[in-house]
Amino acid sequence: MYKFNSATFSAVKKLLEADGEIVITTHYNPDGDALGSSLALSRYLKKKGKKVSIIIPNDFPDFLRWMPGQEDAVIYFHHSHRADVLLAEASVIFCLDYNAIPRVNLFREQLFAASAKKILIDHHIQPEDHFDYMLSVVETSSTAELVFDFISAMGDEHLIDQETGICLYVGLMTDTGSFSYACNYPHTYEVLAELVRRGVDTEQIHRLVYDTYSENRMRLLGFCLSERMTVLPEYATAYIWLSKPDMERFHFQPGDSEGVVNYALSIKGISFAAFFTEKSDRVRISFRSKGNFSVNSFAREHFEGGGHRNASGGDSFLPLSETIEKFYGLLPRYKHELNQAASQSATLKL
Repeated sequence: MYKFNSATFSAVKKLLEADGEIVITTHYNPDGDALGSSLALSRYLKKKGKKVSIIIPNDFPDFLRWMPGQEDAVIYFHHSHRADVLLAEASVIFCLDYNAIPRVNLFREQLFAASAKKILIDHHIQPEDHFDYMLSVVETSSTAELVFDFISAMGDEHLIDQETGICLYVGLMTDTGSFSYACNYPHTYEVLAELVRRGVDTEQIHRLVYDTYSENRMRLLGFCLSERMTVLPEYATAYIWLSKPDMERFHFQPGDSEGVVNYALSIKGISFAAFFTEKSDRVRISFRSKGNFSVNSFAREHFEGGGHRNASGGDSFLPLSETIEKFYGLLPRYKHELNQAASQSATLKL
């Protein structure tokens, strides 16, 4: 089991022995790991008799709306005043699945200003120094797995019931692409086995998350692949883009583009994929890679982003066409690395 820093963990454990309001926060545009880890931690702390609230910056995708406890989360975009009061009155704030406070976006200033002790539980690399206590372990599949480890380290693994396990499983499953990347750790499967023992029906959860496409979302996916994908075999790269009119045409909803970038990466000989979506104030970019090519470094250096080695995001404040032109112009300097990564990922390593 991945160990937390013993001194840090002891301090956090002692902090939680006191009474007070606890707030759990996660990042803007929450995904399955953000929501799953937050809901699981909340349920656990409530079983310990704590007063707990969850603040989520903006709406999460419809395919996660069945999750146990999601109806109790405060969506900052809709209830900012209530959320501001919770942040101001909290004695402890958990920061889940993000490595820098600006990633909450809508309430970053309120979170910076909050007097509460801030506890990070996260697996992203290079966490910034914004937190009082950091339970950060990058060699793990997901923040949900770290929440499982946290509860276990507290000596409370028996408090992980079926519904808590379901939330944790959603985090593990979605942050590993159904266990296809970032999961080459024996402990991840030990946690998975423990969740199944607690009644998690993995087949049902997979259906609830992945077999819920609307007709518009399915047609949007087809449009992305047939009309908006460019393959650059000389750079082992493929990219997809969507403009605002494209999204309006298909009645775009939050979560409709989830996983689209992975289709570009699944092409034989491709080691680097990007997905550009035009927003009102920026172009949002999702990056994926295979092998040793670090999209975290690429995103940090060129697109004000970051994340994991093989899965990261970034932003551009140039127009969509200029953003794609900039991206294309960067590829020649990485040609050798990209082709080497493609070759490595196509070879069985023993």
